[in-house]
Amino acid sequence: MRILFVAITLCSVLLIGQATPVEDHVSYSGVQVWTITISSPEERHGLSKMISHYGLEVWKEARSNNPKTDLLVPVQYQKELGLKLMEANINYVIKINDLQAVIDNENLHTKASSSNTRSAHNMDWTSYHRLGDIYGYMSYLNATYPGLVSLINIGSSYEKRPLYVLRISNSSCNATKPAIWIDGGIHAREWISPAVTSYIIQQLVEVQANAKLLLNVDWYIMPVMNPDGYEFTHVSNRMWRKTRSLSSLSSCRGVDPNRNFGYKWGGLGTSTNPCSDIYKGTKAFSEPETLLTSNFILGKAKQIKLYLTIHSYGQAALVPWGYDVAYPSDYADMLALAKSAASTFRKYKFSVGNSAALYYPAAGGSDDWAKSVGIKYSYTFELADSGTYGFLLPSSDILPVAQDFFPALDVFATKIATLKV
Repeated sequence: MRILFVAITLCSVLLIGQATPVEDHVSYSGVQVWTITISSPEERHGLSKMISHYGLEVWKEARSNNPKTDLLVPVQYQKELGLKLMEANINYVIKINDLQAVIDNENLHTKASSSNTRSAHNMDWTSYHRLGDIYGYMSYLNATYPGLVSLINIGSSYEKRPLYVLRISNSSCNATKPAIWIDGGIHAREWISPAVTSYIIQQLVEVQANAKLLLNVDWYIMPVMNPDGYEFTHVSNRMWRKTRSLSSLSSCRGVDPNRNFGYKWGGLGTSTNPCSDIYKGTKAFSEPETLLTSNFILGKAKQIKLYLTIHSYGQAALVPWGYDVAYPSDYADMLALAKSAASTFRKYKFSVGNSAALYYPAAGGSDDWAKSVGIKYSYTFELADSGTYGFLLPSSDILPVAQDFFPALDVFATKIATLKV
């Protein structure tokens, strides 16, 4: 680990964003997203068999409080699958008629290239930005607010991109105050996550009215934990989820970072198939992104009192454990804080509850791991929306989502400030 106290030039940051090997661009023309409503265990079993038979990608699974499943349906299966669902009396609606058209319209207000020299950085929150813009903004803050911001390079991704964490603190001494960790971009295609996480950085650093949030709490924020995958979604395959690592086991690339953390690794909701979107990897922390992030957090574990990982979609605040429907001994306390935070939301209604019960069991998650190493409060927040656009939330929704979410941090900071380091 090394701490950068000098600004990284925009030129070098641009090179970071251009390092992804160019592969054939994946088109989703004609691909549809269907929402299927399950009304019985028999229908759930029948749908599961169809998903397996056609090799369909599940965007969102039916869960206890929501019987709807979102599926990606390629052109060649649409007619046959529709007939099978009708024969089984399973209801479905076509939520997205042409996925590529939605992708094309997702980021219409993209700002001019980072080579624009009229401003010190290229970030805004009316469009989704490449990694170079996000890192360039972090570098700008590091240079502009040296008494408040430290840019920390914790190592490199599989494709040798730096992994950056921003420390925000008005204290000159490390680890004297309790801290909150926030990360985004674990899953590459969830663009709203780095957008909201970088918005949080902007609000904490550049908006004086939020200085109160720094009085008794330090912040460690990592907007993009999976930079290789994130860049790949911008240049090749918008729906890519995993890292971009190569393995001798398969020609399929990548590991699901949120199945790769070292608590209950390899359990429910994971796959041994390298081509699966929930592939767990060859071992816990096989990916440099998860290993380096976990090592950094472990080094601050006594200081970090709250772990918050930002995902999409579904509008839910998820409380460990996620590896199975199981509950930590202090679950009631964790749940109460999550509910208090979610109560600040005005535009978007969130479900709050146990991860595995509200969604599905998924072992090897970062929130479970953080809880297991002694961080008392650990949460996953699944941002908007509830399924209209899914992972392809229009850029016009970035600010509404971010502004609605930000007040929850006051609730978290108030609670964490009462805890001793």
